[in-house]
Amino acid sequence: EAYTEYLRTIHYISQALLEEVETTKGARGTVPPDTSKMLKLAQQCLERAQSTATKLGKTRLKPTMPAAAPIPQPAGRHRRVYSDEGGKLSPFLPPEIFQKLQGAESQSSKKELTPLEEASLQNQKLKAAYEARMARLDPSQAMQKTSLTLSLQRQMMENLVIAKAREETLQRKMEERRLRLQEAANRRFCSQVALTPEEREQRALYAAILEYEQDHDWPKHWKAKLKSSPGDLSLVTSLVSHLLCPPTPPLQPGPVGPPSPLGDTASGLPDKDSSFEDLEQFLGTSERQGQGRGVQPEPQLQQLKSAVEEIHNAIDRLLSLTLLAFEGLNTAASKDRCLACIEEPFFSPLWPLLLALYRSVHRTREAALSRSMELYRNAPPTAIGIPTKLLPQNPEAKGATGYPYCAAAQELGLLVLESCPQKKLECIVRTLRVICVCAEDYCPTPEATPQAGPQPIAAAAIGADDLLPILSFVVLRSGLPQLVSECAALEEFIHEGYLIGEEGYCLTSLQSALSYVELLPQGGLAK
Repeated sequence: EAYTEYLRTIHYISQALLEEVETTKGARGTVPPDTSKMLKLAQQCLERAQSTATKLGKTRLKPTMPAAAPIPQPAGRHRRVYSDEGGKLSPFLPPEIFQKLQGAESQSSKKELTPLEEASLQNQKLKAAYEARMARLDPSQAMQKTSLTLSLQRQMMENLVIAKAREETLQRKMEERRLRLQEAANRRFCSQVALTPEEREQRALYAAILEYEQDHDWPKHWKAKLKSSPGDLSLVTSLVSHLLCPPTPPLQPGPVGPPSPLGDTASGLPDKDSSFEDLEQFLGTSERQGQGRGVQPEPQLQQLKSAVEEIHNAIDRLLSLTLLAFEGLNTAASKDRCLACIEEPFFSPLWPLLLALYRSVHRTREAALSRSMELYRNAPPTAIGIPTKLLPQNPEAKGATGYPYCAAAQELGLLVLESCPQKKLECIVRTLRVICVCAEDYCPTPEATPQAGPQPIAAAAIGADDLLPILSFVVLRSGLPQLVSECAALEEFIHEGYLIGEEGYCLTSLQSALSYVELLPQGGLAK
């Protein structure tokens, strides 16, 4: 090893001096001030390399044969080639030994190795070096071969013994840490009665979380942030996004942050964009089967109930794990924000497939809604029950919109483009707000004064009796029979806190309008 390092140092010094000469070609007769020091250092390294080679028995000279009649090398020895330095012979490692060394280095860089694995790699390198040295010895040097073999066996055995002792020490420390963390988990889940299976599972998970935190620092940083700013909901959003969203791959090689522990869970889900052809085929098959039997498929209904239950359990489990790992989130506001943040990455790949099940179950209602949309596509607003006072008083002046409440129908059409229940619900709320704005524009009242920001639906100028026919007209003009399945899924998956507020009122109003449109006379309008 010392001999190799001396040669590398000499090579480095010569390269540095050569670069200096190349950069100072214009200044003839000048030598950099450090050149003499580097030459002296190279001379010292050369002398030490020569003395080291003498000790290793490598200075025995051999006659140089003419190039025209080379002597064939023995089969067990490696090939020697001429270098560019005056015809000196330069040794190269055999390919099989070089591959062994390269494989050992690549394996050691992939993951953190155990002591026994490190010892195994060290022994592989020792064996490769041993084979290289044995290849350079002549058959007459039997004593040196025997000495090298015994030295190799002794070093390999020492490496294994030391590694085994280190392995046992590490295992003992890991067991002590596991017991210590298990005691901490037991103290948190201590109870006077026997633990339920769920509590036992949470206790085991909490112990695993504590063990994970022993080897990673990022959970501690997030806990410190939550503790310093307990009311900051933006921290909750950032934390849940870090837990659930996969890290963005870097544009170029370089250090990256710690990967999200839950980021890879979404990789096994089907792609949202590539699944629509399968959904169309599935829905077409289901509709043909339903038309042939004329009944609602019970297996699909049971499949839908099972899927809904599994989704609820999965969301509850995600929330429970998040609160278990970060106790600072265990407040009402933080829980609501966690659920809202979990929805988007959770439902984005899942919603198209889930909607396919809902559409298969509700295909009879969707078919009735589709027939009404076809029959009443060009029906005037008054035929649906909208009073004249809530229509444009001067249709020619309002002709730019195409038809009354066109903006509301366009807003409702954006609902099918979203894949998150919360965003779909917000789209419904905006639709009803646009209806109220249009109604006030068509029929301004003296007491209706403009106010900044969106106002609650209940505070609008129109009442519920007027809202239902207008919303029914908007549903007809939207041309979206899948709104039946969308609203059924929203009612199942939106947070219960929204059902008693403005969002719940808007969803209920839309469902009422859908039911009204379904029950319109199938004979259409009289001429």
